[in-house]
Amino acid sequence: MKITKFEHACFVVEHDGAVLVVDPGGWTTNLVVPNNVVAVVITHAHPDHIDPKLLTAMTEKNPDAVIIADDSVTNQLKDFKTQPVVANEGIKVGSFELEFFGGQHAIISPDIPTIANLGVLINDTVYYPGDSFALPDDRHVAVLALPVSAPWMKFSEAAEFITKLRPAKMFPTHDAILSPAGKSLADTMFERVSDSIASHYQRIDDTPLEA
Repeated sequence: MKITKFEHACFVVEHDGAVLVVDPGGWTTNLVVPNNVVAVVITHAHPDHIDPKLLTAMTEKNPDAVIIADDSVTNQLKDFKTQPVVANEGIKVGSFELEFFGGQHAIISPDIPTIANLGVLINDTVYYPGDSFALPDDRHVAVLALPVSAPWMKFSEAAEFITKLRPAKMFPTHDAILSPAGKSLADTMFERVSDSIASHYQRIDDTPLEA
């Protein structure tokens, strides 16, 4: 599988000629809509993870593509082909086996309502928790898409999550709010954690990752 990272929380996975797009949101301005998209996974309803304009462009170019998300998202997408899913459920679409975990967005503040959020495990290889640090049960993960900056997270929680999961490789995502200096700091700190568990942390903003 080839993983290509785009701005903020969006990445694309290619496998056996099929393409899966994850979280094409409003802060993703550099995504060139690919061909052969079989599905788009939306982890939750926040606009930095879902942009209706990008979904429209995606489905106009790939009319058979299905939008996969919690029903709080799919219920808002009446003009699209959708597939609602829940935590602890698995589905197959094209050449992708998808399993979903978690169920809730991480708490931002006690006075902000908590919404649904689903982590997704792709082909038993690539895991992305969305806006949470939900673990995919006791599954071994080869590649982790790691959120590195958000109003809901702090470094110690991310480090604990990594240490529990112990992925073989990881790349940073959810980082549009960081300056270049902030990205460099995050990379330095997460590299230190990855080294401590014999993992490999790699920024892939410019170079796709083979999984």
